[in-house]
Amino acid sequence: MIKVLVAGFMGSMGQKTVQMVNKNDDFELVGAYNPGIDTVHLKGMGMDDNVKLFASLDEIDTDADVWIDFTVPAAAFDNAKFAIEHGIHPVIGTSGMSDEQVDQLKKLAQQTNVGGILAPNFGISAVLLMKFAKEAAKYMPGVEIIEMHHDDKLDAPSGTALATAKMIDEVRGKHDAPATEEALKGVRGGDYDGIKIHSVRLPGYVAHEQVLFGSKGETLTIRQDSFDRASFMSGVELAVPAAAKATKLIVGLENIM
Repeated sequence: MIKVLVAGFMGSMGQKTVQMVNKNDDFELVGAYNPGIDTVHLKGMGMDDNVKLFASLDEIDTDADVWIDFTVPAAAFDNAKFAIEHGIHPVIGTSGMSDEQVDQLKKLAQQTNVGGILAPNFGISAVLLMKFAKEAAKYMPGVEIIEMHHDDKLDAPSGTALATAKMIDEVRGKHDAPATEEALKGVRGGDYDGIKIHSVRLPGYVAHEQVLFGSKGETLTIRQDSFDRASFMSGVELAVPAAAKATKLIVGLENIM
């Protein structure tokens, strides 16, 4: 039985995570954390007495094995650092961390032997898209990425889009984006080492990405669509047992698939 604490449990992804943990016979929900919550009020609404509720990091006292984090970019790094320092293996689904922050967490995990998993996306289709895009980039280095998310998403580009660009960049060599004079600044999107990334934020979307490849006389489009946040839970279920025994920080769900 793997004991789990869910950070950001009152958010959309946090609620799905709580449901997934409660349905899995191999997991036990022992803690839930959300800054500023009224823990007394929530207990009065019927929250399981075996689940400890916490409103700040300072309050957290738990025997959890795994910390699942679906909070916000501004909090995720401190949360993951707290978890590792207290012997709890993090599963981080919150995107928006800088490369420097990820490096710090990797070093801390190595020093403490408390590893975990940081994944820009827990959707199986999104992970497969990244793997396929990396393979295609060996043969078609002309590429742009469009990612589309709900209008409440705080960070741009998405962690998935940025991770896709990094994986493509590993294999395609040096390629600058085509030269363009922008009549409207930013219209060509962000630039990651010559890979243009475009972010769409609109109501009605959940999480979607397409990678467009162009070559002489042909194109290739790889696309994935996540229509329901419940689709991410299959990846989280894979990550929890892997994180519980990890001695280093694993970046990317593809590394345990």
